[in-house]
Amino acid sequence: MKIYDKITPEGTRDLLFEECQTIRWVTAQLEQEFESHGYGEVMTPAIEFFDVFSANSTYFPQESMYKLIDNKGRIIVLRPDMTTPIARLTATRMQNQPIPLRFYYNGKIYRVTPSHSGRSDETFQMGVELIGAGTARSDLEVIALAGECLKRISPDAFRIELGHIGLFKGLMARLDADDYTKEEIRRNIEAKNYGALNTILDGFGGDPAAAALKKLPSLFGGAEVFDRARELSGLEEFSEILDYLKSVYESLGKLGLGGQVIIDLGIVNQGNYYTGVIFRGYLEGIGEPLVSGGRYDNLLRDFGADLAATGFGIDINLAVKFLMKNRSLLTPQPSKAIVFGRSGYETKAIEYTKRLIGELGRCELSVFDTEEETRAYAKEKGIGKLYLIGEDITIVELGGEVQ
Repeated sequence: MKIYDKITPEGTRDLLFEECQTIRWVTAQLEQEFESHGYGEVMTPAIEFFDVFSANSTYFPQESMYKLIDNKGRIIVLRPDMTTPIARLTATRMQNQPIPLRFYYNGKIYRVTPSHSGRSDETFQMGVELIGAGTARSDLEVIALAGECLKRISPDAFRIELGHIGLFKGLMARLDADDYTKEEIRRNIEAKNYGALNTILDGFGGDPAAAALKKLPSLFGGAEVFDRARELSGLEEFSEILDYLKSVYESLGKLGLGGQVIIDLGIVNQGNYYTGVIFRGYLEGIGEPLVSGGRYDNLLRDFGADLAATGFGIDINLAVKFLMKNRSLLTPQPSKAIVFGRSGYETKAIEYTKRLIGELGRCELSVFDTEEETRAYAKEKGIGKLYLIGEDITIVELGGEVQ
């Protein structure tokens, strides 16, 4: 007895016309932005060997991946990420190419999410990777490009949060704690859960690193954050990181993003993955980050290529959610005309439809057997003109006929 033949698996869903149209619009906008900055598209398989993602289990926990067994007994996964396969591709296929390499991608990723999180396990994602450049200029290029992408989706209602994972990593290295405790600290800093964070760190007594970690999630705002951070005991040795981050922040201001960029030294997501500047982009009214990115200079070493890298990913699902909610940029447009072929003139109707598509851009061929059914359908769909094809061609404005 079939019980799952009329539903989709948990974490997935069907997409209908307007949502599909919005996805197409967003991806076209972003592809244009990426290519105008010299990024070229690459594609990797939707399935990869599990080993690709198991070099460091803290990148992607096993329980977050969809795993399968192939016909040879090997473990394969639906890719939970786009950057890691591109790192594999770079190390194995691009050894002799001049650097830096500029890639962009457009595909789906698959991650098991909590059943009540409201998030899909299947996510459309686009993004860029700038590989082989470890300079401040490369950080600035990628963050500025993320800003341009956000502008494409919402010219005014966005913000970028900017941080540096080096502060968190440096403080954690000085803290005498096991891996489990360190992960709990990271999670509470990320969530800005001050109560739970203080409870854990109080157990370290007067340790300066613990005291600084308590303050880390509160260090967000404008340029004043840098002065506040320098005043904290335990952060004195990180002045070089703060200077670097401040220079990036000021440069973004000169590029016209000053009003959209916020400093947040409590950004600590995927702490073992990122190695330097880290950032997130948000759209107004959407609580989750649409853009997530930063510097990840160690990832390619897992595949035998010692190359610095930075980049970001864009959650297309969230972009579509924003646009569908605001209805500000896209409304589905009806076909401009519909063509009905009278009996014996069906082939002529198909040929005429092709001609109208070239002239009008969007036109439908009626599949109904009668003119009356075609008229009713056209009115219901808001189609402006009906072309009746016979020995002669009659154009019907939905309210009167014009020869």
